[in-house]
Amino acid sequence: MSEVDALLTAEKGAPRLTSETWDVAAQSPQPRHAILNMPEYHPPLAGRTSALRLDFNENTHAPSPRVREALSKLSLESFTVYPERAPVEAIVAKHLGLAPEQVLLTNAVDEAIHIVCFTFLEEGDECLFAVPSFFMYDVNTLAMGATAVRIQADETLSFPYERLLAAITPKTKLIILCSPNNPTGTTITREQIHSIAQTAPHAVIMVDEAYYHFFGETVMDDLQTRHSEQSEGSLQTKQVPRPPAASKHRAPQNMIVARTFSKAYGLANLRVGLLAGPVALMQHMRKACSPYNVNGVALAAVAACVDDTEYIDWYVDQIKTGRARIEKALDNMRVPHWPSQANFVLMHIGPRHKELVEAMRARGVLLRDRSSDPGLDGCVRITVGVEDQVDTGIAALRDSLAAMGWTPAEVSKPEQQPKETPEYE
Repeated sequence: MSEVDALLTAEKGAPRLTSETWDVAAQSPQPRHAILNMPEYHPPLAGRTSALRLDFNENTHAPSPRVREALSKLSLESFTVYPERAPVEAIVAKHLGLAPEQVLLTNAVDEAIHIVCFTFLEEGDECLFAVPSFFMYDVNTLAMGATAVRIQADETLSFPYERLLAAITPKTKLIILCSPNNPTGTTITREQIHSIAQTAPHAVIMVDEAYYHFFGETVMDDLQTRHSEQSEGSLQTKQVPRPPAASKHRAPQNMIVARTFSKAYGLANLRVGLLAGPVALMQHMRKACSPYNVNGVALAAVAACVDDTEYIDWYVDQIKTGRARIEKALDNMRVPHWPSQANFVLMHIGPRHKELVEAMRARGVLLRDRSSDPGLDGCVRITVGVEDQVDTGIAALRDSLAAMGWTPAEVSKPEQQPKETPEYE
């Protein structure tokens, strides 16, 4: 008998597992432990289209008119073709003053965060970030089996720079810095970002600039290098002159920047973001990214609007003016709030935060309850819209607080309800 026949014969006579001997728990597939331990999001998206959307930090007006024009030119045949990222990445890179190899378009910043964590984090690694902040940092860190090291801000909500520096260890492989930060609107200085990058050369520093346009300061110019030559497997880059503010310090080589087209550009429904960084880091993330992650409709929209500075300047001016008006109105209503450099303002209502959100909804205006975030008991966030939307939002807020009989003294009262799971955005 051949060896093959012997194996087949032995296989036929081998005992088979039956339902009586099979482990019941093993009958259904189980995910990785990291997935089991991940928090789950349930964003409150239902019933938003019939109200003024001052809850999710979206562009509440419209994208550039160039988007409608570009999409009207799409043929039906174009929907049958796999999307090509590279041509649009080259357009975006030119807009940013970067080489095409330095830019990776993503399915919004959500995927950008996932790609960074997927590329650089392993089980046992540590990811540092300040809280309160964007909850997707937690989700993606935990999904990789890494440890999320959360540095809590104090009552001023300013960036806890010294404490984050002190928390860096040899296990720190990723540090996420959100500036301006969601949901607080606070910022981090270029000097602080550089110092953190230099203190942790073994870690990747991801600067999330989703709200950059409403602030105006960036570290993107630190990445401005030009791909000049690649030969014999080696990549050489030539520095492009940077603004004086960026030239005071050597640009960190372990820093990447994330941006989104969901906010100022108004493309939240199309889901487009980007990662930019040194070529040496970008090539790893490009490998980790799906080749068709951004659809062709979104790519056409980005190519059309990325250079429409006239529209962006108008919209950003609307937001900055509206932000100042909301902050002044909150002062007049004696509602405590924090200074913001984003397209939203975080205010402190106290234990009746849910009641305010419901009162505003009854008046056709949506707000976001942020009381479940660490350190934000009793806090509610309002998105800044264009001029008429700011009028509506302020009037509804004034009416709601008056109808509730709310007083500033309520802010110091203790929270009576248990914390809920933080919600997305």
